[in-house]
Amino acid sequence: MGRPIPHEWARHWQYEELPGLDLLRARYVRHTFPRHSHEGFTFGAVTGGLEDVSLPEGVIQAGPGTVVMINPEVPHAARAGVPEGWTYATLYPSVELVSDIAGAVTTLRGTPGFAETIVEDPKTAQLIRGVHRAAEEGNALAADSLLRIAVARLLGRHGSALPSRAPTASGARTAALAKELLEERMAEPPSLEQLAKELGSSPFALLRAFKAAYGMPPHSWLTDARVRRARHLLEAGTAPAEAAVAVGFTDQPHLNRHFTRIVGVPPGAYRKERARTYKTTGEGPA
Repeated sequence: MGRPIPHEWARHWQYEELPGLDLLRARYVRHTFPRHSHEGFTFGAVTGGLEDVSLPEGVIQAGPGTVVMINPEVPHAARAGVPEGWTYATLYPSVELVSDIAGAVTTLRGTPGFAETIVEDPKTAQLIRGVHRAAEEGNALAADSLLRIAVARLLGRHGSALPSRAPTASGARTAALAKELLEERMAEPPSLEQLAKELGSSPFALLRAFKAAYGMPPHSWLTDARVRRARHLLEAGTAPAEAAVAVGFTDQPHLNRHFTRIVGVPPGAYRKERARTYKTTGEGPA
């Protein structure tokens, strides 16, 4: 008989005393994250196993003692790098939160960001785990302090100003217009051919331009955008079934499948976490 598959668990939540921050602590074995992006930053610290992170420049492997830093809107995917999977603690601070900290402790001009994606930094990895531990214990002073120390440390050691994203490619404007149209018509999007025709382009030219601008083809980007909008609806108290229809998924199971793949937890669990007071302890869900 083969070895039993380790138990997977995940908690994706917000601590009310830390506005502008999402937290994810999880163990994944079979779960894979498809290519997606975040509105804010991602700071991940692996505590066990190995995570393979696929980025535009290639695949990196994150193990204990490393910190993965992903800038806003950078497409990436992730999966287990070893059979036993990986366990990690991740912080998702907003652009505003990181910018505020950068303004207080650095001389960076413009939008702060990170030129490196993965660094060997056990001390900061420990601080990231400490933010989770303090938040789960309801210790607002410690959680807020450790969060700011961790972000300031990352900015001081690895921060840089993000380059401006002025469109230079000939198809960049077409891609931007396509993105606007898909956002406006998210619930009933046009076909690729219809979209290209409206923009005076061809389907393949639009595919190439969109992927060059956003790192994903339009259909993958749309799924990611739908999940983002569903998150905002769930945070506002909308039921998952209603959120599914509102963003253009055919039904709740359709939302469940894509939401769980991208966010790491089902929409029902995500919504439930935002309707409770957070004072828990323990290494992870049972």
